[in-house]
Amino acid sequence: MRRDVQFTNANGLRLHGRIELPPGRVRAVALFAHCFTCTAASHGARRIGMALAEHGIATLAFDFTGLGKSEGSFADSHFAANVQDLVAAADFLRGDLGGPAILIGHSLGGAAVIAAAEHIPEAKAVVTIGAPYDPAHVLHQLGDQVAAVRAQGQAQVTIGGRPFEVSDAFLHAVEGQDQAGRLARLKRALLVLHAPTDATVGLENAAQIFAAAKHPKSFVALDGADHLLTQAAPAAYAAAIIAAWVEPYLGAATAADAPEEGRVRVTTTDAKFTAIVESAGHSFLADEPLRVGGNDLGPTPYDLLLAALGTCTAMTIKLVADREKMPLKGVSVELTHQRCHSEDCAATGEGKPKIEVLSRELRLEGDLDAAQRARLLGIADRCPVHRTLESHPVIKTRLVEG
Repeated sequence: MRRDVQFTNANGLRLHGRIELPPGRVRAVALFAHCFTCTAASHGARRIGMALAEHGIATLAFDFTGLGKSEGSFADSHFAANVQDLVAAADFLRGDLGGPAILIGHSLGGAAVIAAAEHIPEAKAVVTIGAPYDPAHVLHQLGDQVAAVRAQGQAQVTIGGRPFEVSDAFLHAVEGQDQAGRLARLKRALLVLHAPTDATVGLENAAQIFAAAKHPKSFVALDGADHLLTQAAPAAYAAAIIAAWVEPYLGAATAADAPEEGRVRVTTTDAKFTAIVESAGHSFLADEPLRVGGNDLGPTPYDLLLAALGTCTAMTIKLVADREKMPLKGVSVELTHQRCHSEDCAATGEGKPKIEVLSRELRLEGDLDAAQRARLLGIADRCPVHRTLESHPVIKTRLVEG
């Protein structure tokens, strides 16, 4: 569930990004700032965006000026420009999905979201991942090449085995940044994530960020992670931590436009079969298996039908057992769906019509006697969904404009 987007920054350059969308209503919007010389396609950005989507949070990750698919030259980009790009991204989101409530920054991107937060009023929470306390820390990655940039005003340097044109404007922009002052007046919840063994940005940076910020603030160690979150397990762990940590700052899960109880909304997606199912306060995906051309991202329509019958059966049995004080410990319902020829079901009819058969197997746990088991077996046929299916309900369909 992704959408490619483009927007213009303060210098008129077109920046490219991708929004990771949740399967249903958007509870909140997050803005992700990638690491130094990385792009929005980095492992960390993608995994965190997907994890947040599962919690109803849409995340925009974009390429800073001069990187990835965005316009401009890296030589003209610098820390202050990155902050301006983040503000431009927030402006874009404000007119698209809504202003970002969560700002997430990886490495130098973490320092950038701290600087950008005061310019993004909707932001309620800030997350840093492996971030330097002082943006000038990034100059360590340039090593002896800094002298060449200072002497020539601009020089080609090698970072991570890749060549980049770096100007002295970049050096000046990361030097003398008042991160301590920004953290002191942040007025947003702060989560600091950092690997104790980070060989690129030492753990002491996390300690300095944490000490400079006021409460509410939290620190979580990403044990076993490398700086770029290239390994799947640590990246998934970081994503899960962020998704859980932001919950108190998002408000109630039910959106104003959510269907009320007793009403379900189903919306198609760009995929062949994948659909978004929304009910009161809940959303999930329905799909078809890969073998028939689907993406297998959720239960099939017939599986949902079986689930409706199964859950209603289990709930009704448990309700009656509790009311009649039976020693029922648990209920398990296994269902299958078949299309049988009429003769297989002892039925007749011209043209041998097919009859739908829903089979249901019950497992009742607990010290129940034979009479109690028979009583609960009979209750299964009296659950509301069972009675609805057997009553041949009338289905009315009308076309709604807009």
